Amino acid sequence: MTDREYLHKVYAGFLGMNVGIRLGAPVEPTAWTSERIERFYGDITGYVKDFRNFAADDDVNGPVFFLRALNDGAMDRALTPQDVAEAWLNYAREGIGMFWWGGYGVSTEHTAYLNLVHGIPAPDSGAMATNGKVLAEQIGGQIFIDTWGLVCPGDYRRAAEYAVTAASVSHDGDGLHGAAFIAACISKAFEASDIDILLDAGLSCIPADSTYAAVVVAVRDFHAGHPDDWHACLKFLQTEWGYDKYPGVCHIIPNAGVCVMSLLYGRSFARGVEIATMAGWDTDCNAGNVGTILGVAYGLDAIADHYRHPINDGLVLSGISGYLNILDIPTYARQLASIGLHLAGKEIPKWLEVVPGTIDFDFSLPGSTHNFRLSNPIGCSVRHRVDGGVDGSGALEILFDRMSRGQSCRIFYKPFYRRDDFDDERYMPVFSPTVYAGQTVTLRIRFDRFSGESVILNPYVRNTSAKECVLLGGQIFKDSDWHELSFTIPVGDSRLDGCMIDEVGVLFEANSPAKNRDFGCLYIDRFTIDGKASYRVDIARQTKEFASITPFSHNHGAWEIVRASDGTVRMEAMCLEHCEACTGNYFMKDVIVQGNVLPHTGVSHLVSARVQGAMRGYYAGLVEGGVAIYKHDGQMVRLAYMPFDWSYDRNYVLGLSAVGSQLVFFVDGRELLSCMDDSFSYGMVGYAMYGFGRCGFGDLLVEER
Repeated sequence: MTDREYLHKVYAGFLGMNVGIRLGAPVEPTAWTSERIERFYGDITGYVKDFRNFAADDDVNGPVFFLRALNDGAMDRALTPQDVAEAWLNYAREGIGMFWWGGYGVSTEHTAYLNLVHGIPAPDSGAMATNGKVLAEQIGGQIFIDTWGLVCPGDYRRAAEYAVTAASVSHDGDGLHGAAFIAACISKAFEASDIDILLDAGLSCIPADSTYAAVVVAVRDFHAGHPDDWHACLKFLQTEWGYDKYPGVCHIIPNAGVCVMSLLYGRSFARGVEIATMAGWDTDCNAGNVGTILGVAYGLDAIADHYRHPINDGLVLSGISGYLNILDIPTYARQLASIGLHLAGKEIPKWLEVVPGTIDFDFSLPGSTHNFRLSNPIGCSVRHRVDGGVDGSGALEILFDRMSRGQSCRIFYKPFYRRDDFDDERYMPVFSPTVYAGQTVTLRIRFDRFSGESVILNPYVRNTSAKECVLLGGQIFKDSDWHELSFTIPVGDSRLDGCMIDEVGVLFEANSPAKNRDFGCLYIDRFTIDGKASYRVDIARQTKEFASITPFSHNHGAWEIVRASDGTVRMEAMCLEHCEACTGNYFMKDVIVQGNVLPHTGVSHLVSARVQGAMRGYYAGLVEGGVAIYKHDGQMVRLAYMPFDWSYDRNYVLGLSAVGSQLVFFVDGRELLSCMDDSFSYGMVGYAMYGFGRCGFGDLLVEER
C-alpha cells in the first residue's frame, strides 16, 4: 500500500463513519424501535433527514478530540490512559457538547468526566471498581475509537492496544473489548476486505471467553445458517441478546451484535450502514462504526454520491475550540495519515504535510470538494474533476449553464457558522472563524467556455452580521489560461470592522448578452488562506447562539450581552469559581490581545492568549491587590505580580502580548509586567475569571505578529 493509497483509505473510512452517523442519527433515540423505523421509513436506501448542515455528535467528537492526546505530547512515547483523560478535560466544555451529559451514574461519559475533575485518575475513572459493571460496559467504549484504527493501518494489535488505552478513561470489561474489536477491524481493513478476515482480527484481540466474543460468534453462526435474511438475525438478537438482558441506557453487547450483523449481511458499504440504521438501538453509533470499517475496506468508490454529496467534505464539532470545531475532511484525512506514517516510523512526504492554522485545499483526493458552496445552484453546479487541475491534477469544477449578463453566483468556502445554519440544537456547536481580516487568499483558476464572450470574477468576503458581501475588485476573463487570483482581506474596512466573516470566495458574474449566453466550466485548482490576522470583535454586533456569544466558546459561567445606559455594549459574565470565553485561530503564535474590562465583583478579571483548551494557556489581569500574569497547565501558576490599585465599576483596557517566550501585560496602554515562559507557543485568545465574580467584557482586539 502506497502512501497515497493509505491516504485514500483513511479518507474513505472517515467519510464512511460520518455517512453512517448522519444516516442513523435521526432515528437514534430509544423511542425509535426497529418496528417504528420500518413503519415510517420502510427499506432505507438514503438519508431520512435533509439537514442543511449536520451538527456532529459524540460519535465524531470523541474520535477527533481524544486522538489529540497524541498531538499534545504522546506522539513519540507510549500512550497512557491519563494522556487521553487530559484530552477529555481539555477539549470539553463541561456540561455542553462533546458527549451526552446525562448525569452522574447515568451517562458513562459524564460519570468518567466528573471522576477526573474530582481527582480520580484514569483508568480508575472508568473502572468497574469505581463505577460498577453496568456503567462500565455501555456502548461508549467502541464509538470513540475509530481514529485509532485509522492511524494504525494493518497493525491491528497496536490499534486495539491504543483503543483500549483510550477507552479505559471511561469504560471497562466488555467496554474495552468493544474498543479493541472495532479498532482491530478498522486497522485490518487496510489490507483485507473479506469480512470474515476482519472479524477474525477483531476476535484475536479480545478474550475468547468474553461476552463480547460470544455475541460475535453467535451472529456469525446465525449468518452461516441464514445468509440472506438479516431480519431473522435481528429477531434473534432481540430475543437472545437484547436490552432486556443487558441493562443501562445503551449497553455495548446488543449493539455489538448489530455491528457484526450489518457487516456480514451488508455485502456493500451502503447496505451495511443501512442495516445498522434499520436495526434500531444505537443507530448512529453502530452505523458509524460499520461505516468506518467498510469505508476503509471497500474504498471511496463504494460510497454512493447520494450519501457523499450532502456531507460535502464539511464537518462541525462541539468541542471547546470554535476554530477546531470547523473541520475540513480532506485536510483531516491528511493529518490522520501523517500521524499514521509517523507512528509507523516512516517519512511523511511533503505533499501530505498540513501547516496548522492555515487553509490549503488542493482538491487532490478523488471526489473532494472541501465544502465549497454555491449561492445559485440553478445557474451553477459544483463537483470534483479528477484531471481538471494544473498538470492533470484534481480540481473543483463549477459548471455555469447558459447565464447572461446580470446573473451571478457566489462560489465560496464557509469559514464560520451561525445558529440559523442548522436545523436543531444537536450537541450545541460553537464556532470561531477560520478566516480573518489581514489574511491573504489565493486561488488558481481556469475557464473552459463553450459559448459566450467573457465572464467576471470578483473576490469577496461576507460580513456575517449584515449578510453583506464586500467585493474586492473584479476581473474580466476571456481566455482559457490558468490565472492566479490573490487578495488580502482588508483590515479596518468599515464594512467588516468588528464583524466575523462567514463566506470567502469569488462572485461569478456572466458578462455576455442573452443571445450569446455564458456556458462552460470554471476550474479551481488550489485555494489557500494564510498570513497574520488583525481584527476586532465588536460585542455590539454579536448575538447569543448555542448558549455562547459569537464568536466565543464559553466554558462555565453565565454570559449575556448587555447594553449600558451610555450605549456601551459588553458581555456580562458571572461565576462562582471559573468562567471563560475563547475565540480565534487555535494555532495563533505571536499575538497581542487587548480588551475592555469592567470589574464589578471578585478579584480575577483576565485577558488570555495561547489558550489551548480548558487546561492550558496564559492569563493576565486584575487580581487581589494588584495585577498578575499566570500560566494554566492543569492548575494556575503565577508567573509575575505587582501591586496595583484598581477599583470596581471602572473600565480598564487590558493587553497581553505573547511574542516568542516573552509575555508582557499592559493596563491602559502602560506596560506593568513582563516575564518569560515557553510552555505554550500557540493558542486562542479571550477573557476569563478564575474565582467568584461578575465582570463586563467589551470589544476585543487581536493582532498577530
